[in-house]
Amino acid sequence: MTSMQEVLEIQRKSYLNEGFVPAEVRIDRLQRAISLLQDHGSRLIEAMAEDFGHRSHHQSRSTDINGSIAPLKHAVKHVRSWMKTERRPLQFPLRLLGGRAEVRYQPVGVVGCISPWNFPVNLTFTPLAGILAAGNRAMIKPSELTPLTSELMKDLIEEAFAQEEIAVFTGGPEVGAEFSGLPFDHLLFTGATSIGRIIMKAAAENLVPVTLELGGKSPVIVSGSADMALTADNVMSGKTMNAGQICLAPDYAMLPETRLDEFVDAARAAVTRMYPTLKDNPDYTTIISDRHYDRLRAYLDDARAKGAEIVELNPAGEDFSQQQHRRIPPTLILDPTDDMTVMQDEIFGPILPIRRYQRIDEPISYINAHPRPLGLYYFGEDTNERERVLTHTTSGGVTLNDVIMHVAMEDLPFGGIGASGMGAYHGFDGFRQFSHARSIYTQSRRISKIMARMRPPYSRQ
Repeated sequence: MTSMQEVLEIQRKSYLNEGFVPAEVRIDRLQRAISLLQDHGSRLIEAMAEDFGHRSHHQSRSTDINGSIAPLKHAVKHVRSWMKTERRPLQFPLRLLGGRAEVRYQPVGVVGCISPWNFPVNLTFTPLAGILAAGNRAMIKPSELTPLTSELMKDLIEEAFAQEEIAVFTGGPEVGAEFSGLPFDHLLFTGATSIGRIIMKAAAENLVPVTLELGGKSPVIVSGSADMALTADNVMSGKTMNAGQICLAPDYAMLPETRLDEFVDAARAAVTRMYPTLKDNPDYTTIISDRHYDRLRAYLDDARAKGAEIVELNPAGEDFSQQQHRRIPPTLILDPTDDMTVMQDEIFGPILPIRRYQRIDEPISYINAHPRPLGLYYFGEDTNERERVLTHTTSGGVTLNDVIMHVAMEDLPFGGIGASGMGAYHGFDGFRQFSHARSIYTQSRRISKIMARMRPPYSRQ
């Protein structure tokens, strides 16, 4: 069996021998990735469902299959224009005297990609859109928490790509540790902030530049001017998608104190419309593992013990004490305090804490007192208030009057800041993230002659 280090050397040698990567070669690689997903999407959906215990097939088709095909097609459409040499202006009078400046985007080489379990296909193939469009080779380490999906992706990629183009390595933490220590030309990690610190430390040993897509507690600010029915529909849709196991899921909400009951009623109505039943509903996804299920139940027990009001949104009043899978009903925690673990950790589940405020500066101050989140969501029609939120907070990205949607916009960069990550990709920003912007200056004979007069000896008579 070829080791990871040997594959890296094979890919790097192939990359160096290839030199310039024509648009036709990049497009062919992108098209093969698209065909893989189109031809084997149903098999991948079944694998994801089995890995989760149950995962909504409709959601998997939308987020992981179609949601991966779209950025790959976007790259196919635009890669020729992305590759074009950029002319840059020169300071006066160099251009008039024949000097030229340009930037050429060239592949960085071999990109390592560590993908997570929550969207195992999407967060493997969406980065490949930028990686392949930029002309790179790729080595992938998918999550061990979705073993069937990871092994199937490995088999399918090996059928569609030569080892020197893309290689996949499956396995547990020991494989991940070895993978993150390889001397890649760039390393992309998507996952928990705690693991991101370990990845960055390992990459630093070889001075490997990293893109870290992490997470954090993405807040929702609900304005007094918000349409509460629309707000609750959108927030609960985002919170229940993939059972809240999304890095951009709304993590907690802050509402005017006079509108809390209105939101609770609207949230209950929204969940009832989407999921009249939950326990055996094929549209409602389970929690990925016993460990994560126990973690989420512990959040609820801790909040209850410390005095919070727990509101379970269970339309059919089903009993979840005995169940085949690990389903947790959408649950609101009203008036949580900062000493509750649910307000300290990223939740990654269908639990939504709700705090109250009197003035808009209160949620702004609360957000700014905590690590910068991956996403921020504002609901309301007050333009002055909205601009105050946008100018007085910092987050990886923002969606206004909805949640999560900014990640689906291919022409917007997706990435975090601070504890929620560094670097960004998607669309042209992904192409640039995985490219080296090489500066090239061409000197003219006229300028050279002028410069010669400025050189030593300076004491000429």
